[in-house]
Amino acid sequence: MQVVLLERVEKLGQMGDVVKVKDGFARNFLLPRKKALRATKANIERFEGQRAQLEARNLELKKEAEQVHAKVNGQSFVVLRQAGETGILYGSVATRDIASAMTEGGFSTSRNQVVLDKPIKTIGLHDVRVVLHPEVSATISINVARTAEEAERQAAGEDLTQTRDEEEEAHEAAEFFESEELAPQDEDEASEEEAKD
Repeated sequence: MQVVLLERVEKLGQMGDVVKVKDGFARNFLLPRKKALRATKANIERFEGQRAQLEARNLELKKEAEQVHAKVNGQSFVVLRQAGETGILYGSVATRDIASAMTEGGFSTSRNQVVLDKPIKTIGLHDVRVVLHPEVSATISINVARTAEEAERQAAGEDLTQTRDEEEEAHEAAEFFESEELAPQDEDEASEEEAKD
């Protein structure tokens, strides 16, 4: 299906471009969200008549998005979730959770603006992209932790994803070396006792 874009669409084109897209993409995404019009002769003429207004509106929205970008870019938001001993979450952090954390932090955003390249399924610090405008996006940090105290420790740079097995191995190794240190003393004492006899 041929459509004329009413705004910039990532990986597709700029405002005013006539592009060919799959029918489902046009019917389910571009047309309902008013990002494009069918590329009929009447619609192209209508677009050309409104082009100056659309470009002016786009410029206003872009300026507003750049102001928000200056405030939100690099910010960190905390999301508390239940997780196992190894740091793997019982579920995942969704775009809705990130949008609500940003709203609580004072930045009004919707879940459609949050872009997750891969699901967040572990505790730790994760970088997430937020699309403020088709031409402006910001990167924020999501601090996923089990408690507020853990979130503070992670923000300070501590890695809390060490597994229980590693902790147990470290403890067992410490016990092993302590017993090794004691063992030679026992043998020395035994040899001294044998020498006395």
